[in-house]
Amino acid sequence: MAQSGWPSGRPIRIVVPFAAGGASDVAARVLSQALSESLKTPVIVDNKPGAHGTVGASEVLRSQADGYTLFMGSTGTMAINPRLHEKLPYDVNKDFVPVSLVTIGPNVVVVNPRVLPVNDMPSFVRYLKENPGKVNYASAGSGNSGHLTAEYFKARTGTFMTHIPYRGDGAAMSDLVGGQVQVMFTALLGAMPHIKSGRLRLLATTARQRLAEFPDVPTVEQSLQLSGFDAVSWQAIYAAAGTPPEIVNRLSEEFDATLKDPAIVKRIHELGALPGGGTPARLAAFQKAEQEKWGSVIRTAKIKPE
Repeated sequence: MAQSGWPSGRPIRIVVPFAAGGASDVAARVLSQALSESLKTPVIVDNKPGAHGTVGASEVLRSQADGYTLFMGSTGTMAINPRLHEKLPYDVNKDFVPVSLVTIGPNVVVVNPRVLPVNDMPSFVRYLKENPGKVNYASAGSGNSGHLTAEYFKARTGTFMTHIPYRGDGAAMSDLVGGQVQVMFTALLGAMPHIKSGRLRLLATTARQRLAEFPDVPTVEQSLQLSGFDAVSWQAIYAAAGTPPEIVNRLSEEFDATLKDPAIVKRIHELGALPGGGTPARLAAFQKAEQEKWGSVIRTAKIKPE
């Protein structure tokens, strides 16, 4: 590393392919200051939203593969998009190098109790089967993680709901709270204020583990005996292919150490997520499994891009 001169004090840029305020942006900003201190070089967050994340991804691939420009990938950009879109301007498995899993955020099933009279997952499934076609679920858009999680749920339970896609989580959540739609499969972060206020009812988490913030709320797997049911939103750091392995490994070690810092762990838990970390090999294996799972959902539900 001394011979390579990395890092040299030149700023390291984390490109976030979504607008400020979302899960990927928040995760990047939580880590950037701590990484700046540990690497003794500025780490900045650069939002490049557009085209389902392809604008930001392409920006990284146009940059020099030297460890100074990193990509904040996610479930959508690295697992769903490659199986949903026939043509992307890059190959996520060849043009990017895994560095570190950053956060894993459980999705939750939330309903508006004023318009959907269910208290738990078994009663929700019964209602769906007794009222086919009468329940509408919202998502942040076709092909979004929330959309695919709902379709995954429908396939595993043999139920039917009508998908109402919105342009972003904010609009979808607003209509759920307002009663225009009845249910949403979404990240805990955006739903938390409405759950605490009582405007939404939390039925379950779609992850394999219960929520630290709501330990009495079961998982979908537990409440419906659906073995292996697991759907999460995640963020991870990537470098462009061709980045020297010693730099990739150093970055991975720094991210792993930062994600074990008690203050960072506490902040991530407050955001309704779990810290990632681990080796590039761990991220590569995780990404492959996620692509296979969501690819199967996309094929089964015959989902097409917007």
